[in-house]
Amino acid sequence: MAEKVAVVTGAGSGIGRAVALALVREGYATVLAGRRKDALEETVRLAGAGAKVLAQPTDVSDPAAVNALFAATKEKFGRIDLLFNNAGSGTPAIGFDELTFEQWSRVVATNLTGSFLCAQAAFRMMKAQSPMGGRIINNGSISAHAPRPNSAPYTSTKHGVTGLTKAISLDGRKYDIACGQIDIGNAMTPLAARMEKGVPQADGSVRPEPLMDVENVARSVVFMAGLPRDANALFLTVMATKMPFVGRG
Repeated sequence: MAEKVAVVTGAGSGIGRAVALALVREGYATVLAGRRKDALEETVRLAGAGAKVLAQPTDVSDPAAVNALFAATKEKFGRIDLLFNNAGSGTPAIGFDELTFEQWSRVVATNLTGSFLCAQAAFRMMKAQSPMGGRIINNGSISAHAPRPNSAPYTSTKHGVTGLTKAISLDGRKYDIACGQIDIGNAMTPLAARMEKGVPQADGSVRPEPLMDVENVARSVVFMAGLPRDANALFLTVMATKMPFVGRG
């Protein structure tokens, strides 16, 4: 095929936008999903004239919205070759005992249920299309391995995404559907910029943390997406070299 089709969730900002633009540069027809229409339209503008992009406002926690996203993808481009399951949210850094049920539920609905809904819709399309198959890449995060202080909802959902990645990887084998996970640590985005000023550490202190260019994430996803059908990067960690992840906290 001369052209491949990608769907990127959370494409209106940060990691999602950087990955979407990188895929456009690689020649993918790219569907941009996110909650905010204005943010998606800015990503379209950044993609430049002539880019094959479709902006589809989507709440990934809503099954009807997810179904509409993939129906629009099929109508516009006919198939799907790649899903980057990236949309996510967290909670303020408050004590475990102070979390509300609503805060917990919102993060689970977006990070875990949303990842499931998008992966399932992509899986169905990939299984039914000709030629059959495709690739799903889930954004797991360093939090899929180790928590930050006061991050129970986010950390729990990212550990859940790891289980989802393994399950899809296994269940997708007979349909030529590969599934991998990228675990990202301290990419420079507007959301992560606060880390330069100091964030809580496991020992109770507050210290600045190193950050890396978000383009490192974009290049890593492009690498994973570009592997041949008989190869899969099941887990790939890309992180700021000196961030406090490896070692005793």
